[in-house]
Parts: sequence; C-alpha cells; structure tokens
Amino acid sequence: MLQYELKRSFWSHEKSMLINVQVARVLNHMVTTAQRFSVATLLIAAALYCTSSVQAQSEWIEFRGPNGTGHADRAHPPITWSETENVAWKTEIPGRGWSSPVIADGRVWLTTATEDGKEMSVLCIEAKTGKILQNKVIFTNEELREIHVTNSYASPTPYIDGDRVYVHFGSYGTACLNAETCEKIWERRDLPCHHWRGPGSSPIVYQDLVFIHYDGFDFQYIVAMNKKTGETVWKKDRIDLFDTDNGDHKKAYGTPSIFTVDGRDLLISPYAKATIAYDPLTGEEVWWVQYEQHSTANRPLFDGKTIYIGTGFGKGSIMAVNPSGAKGNVTESHILWELNRTMPSKPSQLLIDGKIYAIADKIGVASCVDAATGELAWQERVGGTFSASPIYAGGHIYFCDEDGKTTVVTPGDTLNIVAENRLDQGCMATPAPVDSALYLRTKSHLYRLESALKADQ
Repeated sequence: MLQYELKRSFWSHEKSMLINVQVARVLNHMVTTAQRFSVATLLIAAALYCTSSVQAQSEWIEFRGPNGTGHADRAHPPITWSETENVAWKTEIPGRGWSSPVIADGRVWLTTATEDGKEMSVLCIEAKTGKILQNKVIFTNEELREIHVTNSYASPTPYIDGDRVYVHFGSYGTACLNAETCEKIWERRDLPCHHWRGPGSSPIVYQDLVFIHYDGFDFQYIVAMNKKTGETVWKKDRIDLFDTDNGDHKKAYGTPSIFTVDGRDLLISPYAKATIAYDPLTGEEVWWVQYEQHSTANRPLFDGKTIYIGTGFGKGSIMAVNPSGAKGNVTESHILWELNRTMPSKPSQLLIDGKIYAIADKIGVASCVDAATGELAWQERVGGTFSASPIYAGGHIYFCDEDGKTTVVTPGDTLNIVAENRLDQGCMATPAPVDSALYLRTKSHLYRLESALKADQ
C-alpha cells in the first residue's frame, strides 16, 4: 500500500519529473545516515517531501501571484478554450467585482459587491468543482461615493496567508477572515480616504504586517497593520508633490511589493506622483523617484538589479530605476531609462528573460522592451481594451481583454500569437494560473479553464 501511495505521489502530477529529481537528492543525502533510519522511514519522508513540493505549486495567494510578478512558471494551463472547449466548470458570481481570484488549499477566494455598493461580500469556491462554499456579506454601507463607470466596489484582490484571508474594500473596510469558517477575526473601518473613482489597491503581507495604500483626492498615505490584530503599527503620509486639486491627479491604485536590495528588504510603493521605497518595519522613507504621470495602477517588478515601474495615466511610461545605494530623491541620479511610447496605464507588465512585455490598455498594442536598455524589440497591435494585467504560465503570455478575447503569445524577439480565445463576457480581473488550470473571472462568471485530459490526471 505504501509503495502504491508513493508511486501515485510521484507520478500523478505534471511536475513529477522535477519532483523526482528533488526527491532523489533528498534520498541520497538521507541514505548516508541510513543506520539511523529504517527503509520505511526513508520512504515516508520522501513521500511527504514530494507531497509538500506538489502543494507548493498549487497556490496563487495575492494580486498577480508570487510577489506580484505575474509568473506561474510550473503551471501549464490550456492555450485554447471557448464556451464549449476546455471549461472544467463555470460558476456565476453574484454582484459586481473586479478583484482577481486567489487560490490556496483547494479553495478560490474573491470579493464582490452589489451594484450600489451597499453590500460588500467575500466568496469562497471549491477549486475542484466550482461549488460556492461561502458567500458572506462582510460590510454594509448606507452612504457611498460614486465610482468610475469602469470600476467596481470590489476591485482590490484578497491576500491568503495560511489560515487567514485578508479582504479590502478601500476606505469602506478591511477585514481578516478565518480561512476555514469565513468568520471575521478583526476589521478596520476607521481609515478615511476619498478614492475619487473608487478603490483599487490590493493588500500585501510581510512578516507580521499587512500593508495597504490609501491614495485618494483628500488623503494620501500608507498603513502597516499588525496582521494578527489589525492594529496600526505605522502610518505614513505620502510626500506632497501635488501642484493641483484635480482628484484624478492625486488618486492612485498601485499595489506595493517587497524587494531585497543590497541585503535590505524594501517596501516599493507607487502612488500618484512618485514611487517610494520604505523600510517595511518602520515606515522610514529610504528613497523615491518622481514622474509626471498620475493615477498609478501598476505593481513594480524587480530583476535583482533594477526596479521597473509603470507610472500611470496621462502619457503612461515604464521607468527603470537602479535602487543600489539610493537615498532620498534619486530622480536625477538613479533612473536608467524611461519609455513612454504606447505604454500601459492600468495593466502591470511582465518581466521574462531580460525582456518586459506590456499591453496598452486603450488601444490593444502589445510591446516587448529590452529591460537593460529600454529599447523596443517589437510593438504590435493585438486589438482590444485591457484592464487585466497579463500573466505568464507554461511558456505562454496571456492577454485578456474587456470584451472576452484572450490572446496567447510566446515570448521572444517577434510577436508570435499561438491562439485567440473568446468567452461570452470580458475580463476586468487578472486571471490566476494554478497547476493545469486557469481561473478566469469575467464580468459575470468565474471559469476554471482546463483540458479534459489534464483534469483527469
């Protein structure tokens, strides 16, 4: 029985070849001390290692996946689908919400709200079947501010942290939920912000802290909360670089990331007029770069040497910054290059093998940029209007537009479209690739897209 279970653990998953190599290395090390272990002990340990390795690939716990990269290197979702092909399940999602699905422990989490925003809810869905396990109202509201016609009252993406799920609805409230029961552990509704066009920034977790942006017309600040209690650990107002009372030029939708630079962890946090590097534990401003654009919505990227920033609306650009040795205002000294030729305002970029891939939201122009120089490798129209950020999985890039078309391309020195797929409705939320499936949220449904062959394995 043990041999059967071990064999099934080794071979039941697509990634078994990689896992078997890892297991072999572990066994070789363990055999050197075999006098202290029985053969059965070795087999059990190997099986546990294998199982944990498989499980580690079955998560997508935050906006744009691992640290916001948009990468799922070991996932292999389908490259073709339709309403009748490669749909494992399709579940109707009540209300309206653009938050991206996040997945862990066989469950999918997302948020939604009524059209008028008076009820804000969280949904937990069984990943295997599409069955709604929880549909729970988290906040109710009597008075709400108007949002942009393209936004929703449930646009920030949840964050899964083990047995807790953090959901955020801007100034309308943030809550920490028990992942098993969906019960509230704590909530915060006391942080003011006039989001102007509605909230969009997503929370992230680092050590014992939850970071949240509040970048609105009236207030612009970032908060670090104790993830266990919700109490404020530090709160920092943004550097005042505003020369206008235009709300569109003061609001922002960016989500921060944690990068390690010169051996130090930094919280890289974009807002309307600059991106600031904070000490994540204290809120100290370490350095910042300014830009002319506004309403930043991107999540930064890092290749170990250079940080790449999408600067937002206006004439959107991508900016490359050298963070090494940076201190204070480094706008004049540490910007390596900036490219503003048909760059995105909303969707974040992808960084793959030294190249940046981007999609311009309003005109559907895809670009490939040399990350070292900022020079265009190619720029081609694929068509469509985009809010969702592209993702990279199984060697392919997925561009999902607002009208239901997903263009699948392979990265490289030329544009190579391998598939164009259509669903009944468009996509505002960034999809989530996990294992052999792609979880794609349209304006009305959540899909698990997966080939029948892989679903049976």
